[in-house]
Amino acid sequence: MSGKSIVGVDIEPGYVAAVQGSEARLAVERAAYAPLPGGVVREGEVVDVETLAGALRGLFAEHKLSKRVRLGVANHRIVMRTVHLPPLEDPKEIASAVRFQAQDHIPMPLDQAVLEHQRLGRVDTADGPRTRVMLVAARRDMIDRLLDAVTRAGLRPQGVDLSAFAMIRALHRPGATGTVAYVSVGGITNVAIATGATCVFTRTIGHGTESIAGELAERRALTHEHSHQWLRHVGLEEPVEEIEGDSEIVVEARSVLADGVRRIGVEIRNTLDFHLMQEGSTAVERVVLTGPATAVTGFPDQLGEQIGLPVEIGRVPDAAGGLPDGDSARYAIAAGLTVDEVPA
Repeated sequence: MSGKSIVGVDIEPGYVAAVQGSEARLAVERAAYAPLPGGVVREGEVVDVETLAGALRGLFAEHKLSKRVRLGVANHRIVMRTVHLPPLEDPKEIASAVRFQAQDHIPMPLDQAVLEHQRLGRVDTADGPRTRVMLVAARRDMIDRLLDAVTRAGLRPQGVDLSAFAMIRALHRPGATGTVAYVSVGGITNVAIATGATCVFTRTIGHGTESIAGELAERRALTHEHSHQWLRHVGLEEPVEEIEGDSEIVVEARSVLADGVRRIGVEIRNTLDFHLMQEGSTAVERVVLTGPATAVTGFPDQLGEQIGLPVEIGRVPDAAGGLPDGDSARYAIAAGLTVDEVPA
C-alpha cells in the first residue's frame, strides 16, 4: 500500500468510467466518464483497440488523471472455479498446486490462459480438511487486446483485476454479514455473490442498459445518446400518459425498459438459483444494485420484484467530493479498482 495515486478504469460496452484514488484507502480524488461508440467493446471484450486507445487518451488528458492504471475485466470468457486443494498453508505451495490442477477445472489450454487465485481458507470435506481456493482464468488474447489499447493511450497498467472483486471492495460495508449479491447494470450486467467480503460466485450477463438503449434507438431511429436520455426521462414509475414528450417514444421507452428489467431479473434469478445448488453455498439475502441503471427511476424496485429479494442502491463513499454531481453508482467498479483490499 504505497499511497500513490492510481486510476481504476472500468471499460464496458458504451462507456469508460475512471476514478483516481489512493491505493492506501478507498477515497475518490476525482472521477471521469466518456461514452464509447457502439462496437468498440462487445460483451465486455475489446474489439476496436485503436478507437478505445483514442478515447482513453482524450479522457485522461482532459481530466488530468494519473497514468498509473488498474483495469477491470468482466465477460463470459472469464472462468471462476472453487478448487479444493490438500491442506496447504505456504503461498508458494498453494500456487504450485493451483497450477497443477488448473487444467482439470478450466475449459481452455493453460498456455492460452492468464491465471489468478485467492485462498478462501480451510474447510472440512468428506475427504478430510482441504484448503479452499478461488481460481480465476481469462483468455490471454482478451487480456492482450485490453493492454494494447491502454498502452497505446500512453497509460501504465499496474494490474488487471476481476471487476466483480472490485465491485465488492467498493460496496461492502464493515460489519456486514450474510450472503449478498452485488449487481452492476451498465454496458453489461455483472453479478458478484459474496459471503462477507469474499466473492464466492460471479457471472457476466450480456444484457444491460446499453442493449436496452440500443433497442429503443433501433425502434425509434434515435441516437444512442438520445435513447439513454429518453430512458432516464420515462423511467418505470410515472404513468406514461403523464410524461411530457413525444407520446410514441414515451410508450416505446417504457416498453423496452419493462422488458429489459424482466430479462435482467430472470437472468439474475437463474444465477442465484445456480449458485445455491453448489456445494456449501448459502442463500442470498439481499441485492446491492449499482451502475448506470440506478439513474432510471423505478429500476431498483422493479428488479427486486423480478428477483424476489430486497434491492438497495450501492454507492461509493465520497467524503472528498470527487464524484461529479454525487453520481457514485456509475463509478463503483472503477473506485473498487483503486484499492487492493476491502476497506476496514
